[in-house]
Amino acid sequence: MFGLGTVPCTSDSAPPDIVVAAGEASGDLLGGGLIRALRKRRPDLRIEGIAGPAMQAAGCRSVYPLERLSVMGFAEVAGRYLGLMRDRRRLAARWRKARPRVFVGIDAPDFNLGLARQLREHGVRTVHYVSPSVWAWRRYRIRGIRRAVDRMLTLFPFEAEFYDAAGIPVTHVGHPLADLIALQPDQVAARRQLGVAEHGTVIALLPGSRRAEVTQLSELMLQTARWMETRRPDVRFVLPAATPTLHALLHTRISAARLTDMVTLIDGNARAALAACDVALLASGTATLEALLSKRPMVITYRVHPVTYHIMKRLLHVPHVGLPNLLANANLVPERLQHDATPERLGEDLLAWLDDADYRSRVTDRFNEIHQQLRLGADERAANAVIEEFQRCTP
Repeated sequence: MFGLGTVPCTSDSAPPDIVVAAGEASGDLLGGGLIRALRKRRPDLRIEGIAGPAMQAAGCRSVYPLERLSVMGFAEVAGRYLGLMRDRRRLAARWRKARPRVFVGIDAPDFNLGLARQLREHGVRTVHYVSPSVWAWRRYRIRGIRRAVDRMLTLFPFEAEFYDAAGIPVTHVGHPLADLIALQPDQVAARRQLGVAEHGTVIALLPGSRRAEVTQLSELMLQTARWMETRRPDVRFVLPAATPTLHALLHTRISAARLTDMVTLIDGNARAALAACDVALLASGTATLEALLSKRPMVITYRVHPVTYHIMKRLLHVPHVGLPNLLANANLVPERLQHDATPERLGEDLLAWLDDADYRSRVTDRFNEIHQQLRLGADERAANAVIEEFQRCTP
């Protein structure tokens, strides 16, 4: 593992043609698909960047540890701000010297857009993949984005409309998860895969993939499971752990809550857990999109540091935080945030889903419509856009 602030550089290695910088695990998956699609077109491309296992498997040389950027919230990032900015300066110096033709920042806008701006000033074409939520909050950032990027790649159609109106070149690529997840997930097969009973009611609990998220939300979700036990003792829960460290943490908490008979803890496989369940209780974020694509009703919840919450609340410009509600432009699924997130309210929302088959059916139909709107071949479309920028750059 590299030390914080250390950016390794090998002088005998050829400079990269394209740099791809992801900010967390979801960005690594997007980057892996993008790099595979790029290599189909140009097998000779030299690609390096901030890469996790998916990007490295696709052929990206990692020069900085991905997990260093996986920080959430204003208050949470403050303690590491100086180190992250020092690392960004060193990476910018490395790539100004190497002069790749294209820099692709994937998500992590507070880190990647500053890096893109510095490289663009030195003649590197810049692409940002995954729009910052400027349409939702901190809209003043659009000026900085205009200075930093030659093209924005968006996952959702309403984002592309926003950038068109702002005069920033944009390509809507759809979402890779919509390409990967079947239109009709097989619930029985997923339950067999996870060792869950094929019959009966199953609720998926997804408290997130970052340790801070899981620490905040897993206790709340297990308290909700305890609340549900007294009202629906036949209900069972499945809880995926994103990493071995989180598995150990969750195992301890499940045992302490005396819920080992009700909660099945699994290694990873959040997608299978969603396919297997009848309804999901999950953290706001990408998992809500996976639940939508899996056609599963859900209750969205989140808690952050109080300072982060109050800052975000003042800057928010949209009525929803959950992707299903944003994509539908309607209040399709419950959102329980911060002080509103209690075991009683979450449990009541879950019971409402289980007891209302007609509404479940209507929401599932809307989820199917959204799935098809997002199923555009995102990896290929993103690669086409990057190659276009690559060809515009004079070597």
